[in-house]
Amino acid sequence: MTITERGAGTAPPPSPTISTEPASEPESAPQSTKRTVGNAFQALMLRLHFYAGVFVAPFILIAAVTGALYAVAPTLETFTDRALLHTDSTGPAKPISEQVAAGVAREPKLALAAVAPGQNAGDTTRVIFTDPSLGESERRAVFIDPVTAQPVGDSVIYGSSGALPTRTWIDQLHRDLHLGDVGRYYSEIAASWLWLIGLAGLVLWIRRIRARRDKRSAGWLLRPDRSRPRARTMNWHAAVGVWILPVILLLSATGMTWSKYAGENVTKLREEMSWTTPAVSAKLPGATGPAMPATGDHAGHGGSAPTASPAADKAKLVDTVYGVARANGLEGPLEISIPAKDGAAFVAQELRRPNVFTRDAIAVDGTTGNVTDLLRYSDWPLMAKLTNWGIQFHMGLLFGLLNQLLLLVIMIGLGTVIVRGYLMWWRRRPTKETKFAAGKAPRRGALRQTPLTVLLPFAVAAVVVGWFAPMIGYPLLAFLIADVLVGLAARRRATA
Repeated sequence: MTITERGAGTAPPPSPTISTEPASEPESAPQSTKRTVGNAFQALMLRLHFYAGVFVAPFILIAAVTGALYAVAPTLETFTDRALLHTDSTGPAKPISEQVAAGVAREPKLALAAVAPGQNAGDTTRVIFTDPSLGESERRAVFIDPVTAQPVGDSVIYGSSGALPTRTWIDQLHRDLHLGDVGRYYSEIAASWLWLIGLAGLVLWIRRIRARRDKRSAGWLLRPDRSRPRARTMNWHAAVGVWILPVILLLSATGMTWSKYAGENVTKLREEMSWTTPAVSAKLPGATGPAMPATGDHAGHGGSAPTASPAADKAKLVDTVYGVARANGLEGPLEISIPAKDGAAFVAQELRRPNVFTRDAIAVDGTTGNVTDLLRYSDWPLMAKLTNWGIQFHMGLLFGLLNQLLLLVIMIGLGTVIVRGYLMWWRRRPTKETKFAAGKAPRRGALRQTPLTVLLPFAVAAVVVGWFAPMIGYPLLAFLIADVLVGLAARRRATA
């Protein structure tokens, strides 16, 4: 994520080569053509990196700031909501059915949906209800002390990860700035353009490295140029951008799957390629009706969570279901969905929690204890696994605190890259004319000088990407129109 050594003002000519060998014959036509194509491609990348960076970077900067907060939200939640998540009681835990009964007594008018038993000593059990007064993906949970089977409080939880209000508020801040559907445009623009700006910058960085005469100084090290402030800023901008680029690309890809328009296309693509997340069937043998739908990969960040109608009587069977799930190797934290109607099985599935890498699921006939369906995470399609891991990484849940600290560092690094990019632009302003002039844009004429062998594939790729991710397509078209109009106006002034 860098611009060339000559800056954003001009596309640099090929670097001269100093040699002690006798003069050689002029370079061949294929070499000259190759260099011309490379320079033309570099000029296109420079112009794309510059304009996208100037106009789209504010959206990315906001995403980086809110993303830094979002990265540490799971750990922050353990402190702000400790009274709900943990108890100091010691001793053997009461049966889960007794804990569920205590939750039902606390919320007798709500429909019982599921129970999430405490995983470790001191963890509370969540008895989960559907509440018509809540929003999408929200449910109400009563937190039970497993030792005393007494409620310690209740709260709204969000998504399949069961985020409490503090983490939910941060989640929605990162997702849409609490502006609803309008705010989602910001995050989709940021996620859609982030990878494009980053890869364009990588191309420029590689070209710059290859142009250096001292190849040893062009390694993957942070070696800022101390000769000039702008050169030093550019080197740090480039080096930090390259180091964080792999994680940035992952965050951009997973962020796009949550977006409104590109996300819909990603979903269609996954369905076409059979990459969707499989779901365990909740049908009992001989029963009719649909199987329990999958909770989806994105349930923790805007997706819908499963719901159910009143089923308090069946909750007495949850002890059997819990025991069967554990006996079949579901060792992670569980959420057990309680069927609302006859003919449906209990479904226990491992939850997204820090350092939990699988999501095994099992369907159990609560009356007999028979397993009616079992879905191992190892049987998921590879792309479904990668998607799940990517989403957990994006949420800061894959490696726990280490994951969250890494994301925090990456977001801080991204913020410094953006700020240094603007600083370089500011330092290119024509100070002799006025103190408030903007920095110069790259030299015009890149498109006219670009060979068709480069321009046509680039145009086709731009159309395809713009269709798949409209928040890339529309701004890119706007940039092109504005650039053409500015060029025509400049030509008219020059002619006059």
